[in-house]
Amino acid sequence: MRTIRPRLLLAAAATVAATAAAAVTLGSGGLPAADANTTTASSIAGYDPVVATGNGAVRGVSVDGTYSFRGVPFAAAPTGSLRWRPPQPAASWQGVRDATSYAPGCPQAPSVVAPAQLSEDCLYLNVSTPAVHSLTKRPVLVWIHGGGLVGDSGSNYDGTKLTKAGAVVVTINYRLGALGFLAHPALAASPGGPAGNYGLMDQQAALRWVQRNIGQFGGDPHNVTIAGESAGGLSVLAHVTSRSSKGLFQRAIVESGAFALEQEPLAKAETFGNEFATKVGCPDQSADCLRKVPVQTLVDNISTATALIPGVVDGAVLKESIGTALAAGRFNNVTILNGSNHDEEALFTLGGRVVSRGYNVPYTSPVTAANYESNIATALRVSPSQAAAIAEEYPLSAYATPDKAFGTLVGDATFACGAAQVNKWTARRVPTYGYEFNDDTAPFLFAPAGLLSVATHGSEMWYLFDLPNAPFPVPLNAEQAALADSMRAAWVNFAKTGNPSTPSTYWPASGQTGRVLSLVPPAPQLSTDFAARHHCATFAQNLDKVK
Repeated sequence: MRTIRPRLLLAAAATVAATAAAAVTLGSGGLPAADANTTTASSIAGYDPVVATGNGAVRGVSVDGTYSFRGVPFAAAPTGSLRWRPPQPAASWQGVRDATSYAPGCPQAPSVVAPAQLSEDCLYLNVSTPAVHSLTKRPVLVWIHGGGLVGDSGSNYDGTKLTKAGAVVVTINYRLGALGFLAHPALAASPGGPAGNYGLMDQQAALRWVQRNIGQFGGDPHNVTIAGESAGGLSVLAHVTSRSSKGLFQRAIVESGAFALEQEPLAKAETFGNEFATKVGCPDQSADCLRKVPVQTLVDNISTATALIPGVVDGAVLKESIGTALAAGRFNNVTILNGSNHDEEALFTLGGRVVSRGYNVPYTSPVTAANYESNIATALRVSPSQAAAIAEEYPLSAYATPDKAFGTLVGDATFACGAAQVNKWTARRVPTYGYEFNDDTAPFLFAPAGLLSVATHGSEMWYLFDLPNAPFPVPLNAEQAALADSMRAAWVNFAKTGNPSTPSTYWPASGQTGRVLSLVPPAPQLSTDFAARHHCATFAQNLDKVK
């Protein structure tokens, strides 16, 4: 859950792109007619690249030795009668479509992650590639942004550095909030049909677009990795367990995403949907009424503390909870890289809440010796005796403040031990690699300097992506830059081969021993005590499920 302002595009770039398009005569492949089979973007001297997709040609822009195509539609606008429908094919176009500027983000509440332009017509993606029409197909990394399923945008992540490390990077938008995840009986396409998880369907539509088109951008459609952080990481796990996502990707990277392993049953989600419909002026509970509600009304009346997180077992995209499927081995046979950050909850406790087992939970602050155990019981939904047993593992005397003890405890239960549990389940059947981002000196770009000095939720993003619009940018020092180089190399090598090891860093599989790589500057180190440090045995004994 990052806080990023939208990027400002230079008008000069668009002018150069337009000039380039006018000078290029397209052959049948959407490239200069001289040699459409072997031409790469770097060989189109003086011009921005033009690529043919299944819907028409797009013109991109050169960026620091790579090439970027922005605002490319992968589905039709989900508006009018298509609101709360599975995504439909995008319309085709004639001529060359300008793809040098980002498209609007999906409707969301104002925040530091919200793009300046928002629209229901938001199903677009962005491609960053070293070269187009390359004879050597590169691994593809499809990035699913976080934001609690209610905010953020694919345009907030610049994949240039990962692209320079050797991957074709695709960042995507998907429907958010009520528009993306509302379950309501009237919205089902047919009895027993999908009712909710439209945002996950959008992500699947983007992956199908990748299968059809990414070869034109120099990517290998048979070597696709899906990756995401926070709600994006949770989305990745959803696709790992979704039967309808099978075959759309070969590998999965989950960053801080194992925090909500039990989804709501459809009946409970639809009950919320009925209440929501009444709240927005549709007491008749009809789909026709809901599809006419102004989008701002839908945005204004949704809350992150609803059934949108942790998601719903809709019977179509998800036939069972993520944790249930993983534990039983009912998931797609893909290699997995999964991890968490050292102190995930430090970001959330700034606002007097914790993210616990899939929900935003306010707590009594400041935490004191008197309310410590009651806060634990509320946050983790456990009995007083269970809360007391957990509290013994986190004595207040061991922490600078009671709030710090509480945040550490909930972070361990929710993020760290959730990740450890996922690694145990998946390592039984597929190669699984674990990590913990441990650079407590990491600059946090989304809060003023000095407010956070720990590896918290989202801290690793600056080490993978360019985030040029973060409100409090701080450059990495030499050791941090070395770690960032190592991480990008590992992420790209994992996408390429299924193994994150590089010539400079050996990364063993997690297996049942729970080994993880500790991402510390300047070079990662092996850790064998991750589960013990985060008290995962205690949570396994005192929670009904680790979820």
